[in-house]
Amino acid sequence: MSEDVAPETTRLRVPDAPADRSVRLTVVGCSGSYPGPESPASCYLVQATDALRTWSLVLDMGNGALGALQRYVDPLQVDAVFLSHLHADHCVDMTSYYVLRKYHPSGTQPRIPVWGPKGTAKRLAKAYDLPRKPGMREEFSFRVYKEPVEVGPFTIEPFEVDHPVPAYGLRVSAFGKVLGYSGDTGPTAALDAIAADADLFLCEASFRSCDDNPPHLHLTGQEAGEVATRAGSKRLVVTHVPPWHDAQTMLAEAGKAYDGPTELAVQGAVFDL
Repeated sequence: MSEDVAPETTRLRVPDAPADRSVRLTVVGCSGSYPGPESPASCYLVQATDALRTWSLVLDMGNGALGALQRYVDPLQVDAVFLSHLHADHCVDMTSYYVLRKYHPSGTQPRIPVWGPKGTAKRLAKAYDLPRKPGMREEFSFRVYKEPVEVGPFTIEPFEVDHPVPAYGLRVSAFGKVLGYSGDTGPTAALDAIAADADLFLCEASFRSCDDNPPHLHLTGQEAGEVATRAGSKRLVVTHVPPWHDAQTMLAEAGKAYDGPTELAVQGAVFDL
């Protein structure tokens, strides 16, 4: 298989079960652009439990995220990682995760799939000063976003969004529940598809509406609320607020543009979908 290429669909399915099923989002890190005093940078744990087991996905692994992740799940029990893009505040703790999986006292761990933009394997190898080959390919099976993929009960649909580097928002569904995740993006029509009728829309709000903000980079709280309204999202959680801004300002902006349940992501918050 050539570098950074994988089959379009990965199936790790278990049989449907009639027992109780649940889908849960845990905010591991939500600080925008860099870690803040109250939270690591971007990282979200999404879990679905069926009759046989709990499946665990990690969306992004920003600065400081791996330490906090261990409060909520054994990192060796993570089934797959999805990186929205390759800015450090969304991916750099993959270098620590590499060390954990490679040198764990119980032995080198089996490879797990890591989805991301083209060049993810090269970027992470460089971040840890590894030779490009094998880089981290003995620890992670790198896949490039192309088509929807399936991991256990989850279906994950990638949507390219508007950011200075290749970046993706994700629509994650399981057991009829839908989580929309904006990733980092400026206003784009793709957000409406990501958030459409979502049980929870996890949306970045890094800019204040009162400022002269650069284009093609981030959203304001107001824009996050407008997307949730247009898309018919059932719940909005505002995230990725940089520490230099007052997060309550972003929440207030979003609440004026969206009349559904609106909350602020905080480290450790748990949302049942």
